[in-house]
Amino acid sequence: MSDTDRPDPQDLLVRLQEEEAEQARGRLKIFFGAAAGVGKTYEMLLAARKLMQEGVDVVAGCVVTHGRLETEALLEGLEILPPRLIDYKGAKLEEFDLDLALKRHPTVILVDELAHSNAEGSRHEKRWQDVEELLWAGISVYTAMNVQHLESANDVVAQITGINVRETVPDSVFDKAYEVILVDLTPDELIQRLQEGRVYMAEQSRFALLNFFRKGNLIALRELALRATAERVDAQMRKYRNAESVKDVWPVAERILVCIGQHPLSYRLVRAARRMAAQLHAHWFTVYVETPENSKMSEKDRSRVARTLQLAKQLGAQTATLSGTNIPDEILSYSRRQNVSKIIIGKPAKARWLERLFGSIVDDLIRRSGNIDVYVITGNTVTAPENFEKRVYRSKVNYKRYLYAFLVVALATLIARLIAPHFHLVNVVMVYQLAIVIIATRWGRAPSIFSSVLSVLIFDFLFVPPYFSLNVADSQYFLTLASMLLTALTISTLTSTVQQQAEMARLRERHTSVLCEMTREQASALTKEGVLNASLRHLNEVFACKSAVFLPDDQGQLELVENLSHFDVDVKESSVAQWSFINKQNAGHGTKTLPGAQGMYLPMRGAVGIVGVLGIRLMDLEQVLKPEELHLLETFASQIALTVERAILSEQLAKATGNFQRS
Repeated sequence: MSDTDRPDPQDLLVRLQEEEAEQARGRLKIFFGAAAGVGKTYEMLLAARKLMQEGVDVVAGCVVTHGRLETEALLEGLEILPPRLIDYKGAKLEEFDLDLALKRHPTVILVDELAHSNAEGSRHEKRWQDVEELLWAGISVYTAMNVQHLESANDVVAQITGINVRETVPDSVFDKAYEVILVDLTPDELIQRLQEGRVYMAEQSRFALLNFFRKGNLIALRELALRATAERVDAQMRKYRNAESVKDVWPVAERILVCIGQHPLSYRLVRAARRMAAQLHAHWFTVYVETPENSKMSEKDRSRVARTLQLAKQLGAQTATLSGTNIPDEILSYSRRQNVSKIIIGKPAKARWLERLFGSIVDDLIRRSGNIDVYVITGNTVTAPENFEKRVYRSKVNYKRYLYAFLVVALATLIARLIAPHFHLVNVVMVYQLAIVIIATRWGRAPSIFSSVLSVLIFDFLFVPPYFSLNVADSQYFLTLASMLLTALTISTLTSTVQQQAEMARLRERHTSVLCEMTREQASALTKEGVLNASLRHLNEVFACKSAVFLPDDQGQLELVENLSHFDVDVKESSVAQWSFINKQNAGHGTKTLPGAQGMYLPMRGAVGIVGVLGIRLMDLEQVLKPEELHLLETFASQIALTVERAILSEQLAKATGNFQRS
């Protein structure tokens, strides 16, 4: 199995964690529609009755019929949990009784109107949070919601209809559903149902037809619902392809990938990809491939890569930093995993003769892309003169490596001169081959190729008659010199490649082992504080930094967790963390937002939203994290957030269980 075909250890770890979590949780089934009245609750009740006939324990926890007789008829024979009555300003409000549902613990429970806001005094602010607790308790849930309640569609719906929908459901809840059933109805049919009074009462129907339920609105909402369902199906397809290791691209939808590097024109590539994605309504990715060779680039170039990835993320791309020794291999492997249909890459910066000698990434990508289209975009000559690429290439040459290679070859020549009178000429050749291996191991491929050519010339000049001349008296020596050159080039290439692969393997092993160890300690921790202590200890060791955690209080205000803070946080640093929490973006040191801060602050994204902010302060304030280090740090933050969510839910379940036992 080649390196490109071998599964990524981190992907395997994530897949195992997801499978383990799915086995413990209940399953969520959402009946999804464009608007009220399309028949979501009706279809949910039909599915529930079918389960009941199959002997499944089904309970109606909360079903809203809006007085529709055909819907109410389907409730007959179903066990219905009584609602919980809450006093609110002198009135009695009926709410879903979460504690009673947990105590009853059916196999499947019906909880209608997922986006509903609970009355004051409830354990959770939103009904989808009640559903999350049911799922964590191992109870499967059937629910219903409209597209206007999906968080990502909220602003679009407001723009189309002129109505701000206040009750929303996070996309993460929708994405984690085991199954989404689209309940579809044409706008004309829905309008007819409204006119017949089968959705709302007569007066409400007339008002709805003049406002939210205008035909143009319904057409747009229907398109949003269809698109959201199609994106979910696309995600399921990609998950299946990854699980089954399908390599061929299935061109069912446009997906665009743009490759960036340390070149300043990478900004232009990102913007071009964004425009193409907008025109095609396509999902798009931005990737950077970190190889051992370009890992030694300057801090300026490294910072440029990080800023380019940040720009892509702000424009809506899914970003990734890949690690490998062969850039085309990594790009194509990632493209096939994500089912990418188009790749965007910049024109090569090397001179043509260098491409012929060392190969071209663009040419390799085009030849091996198969059924993936490759777009090669030129640079902007106003911002990048024609000779810019040559200057960039020259500035990257490290002449010290070539000097060291020359000195090693000179030392090998001295040793060869000493042993030449006593050994056969073949043994002299071995001295040079050993020197080339040392050079390839220490200083890379280019200096080893230089030393290979230099060794052949010196060997011809000093050890092949006529001596002190590049002429060859005996034609058989031509074969000797050609074999020596070919062997030297092969050894240098293979040695440097093996070394690079070993470095990348060590990097991947380090990332995987750190995540595994942190996950193991998080799983054994019983409290939220224990989870955070274990996580921050690993974080400080890996990044040589000091860390701090900010969590929201009962009023939603971000607060520093004092006993988990390892560096001083003043009012200025706290305001940066607050900005990161509100805007859900990285901020502080090493970013483009509030870069004067001493710490870097990352929102901790959990399954249901932002659970807090992770702050780190590097020991060296001049240091800028590498792209792969930033990616690992964001992975740390996400993993911590998921575990904190689980710990909070566990505490709530334990509290609820204690209340039941006391009652």
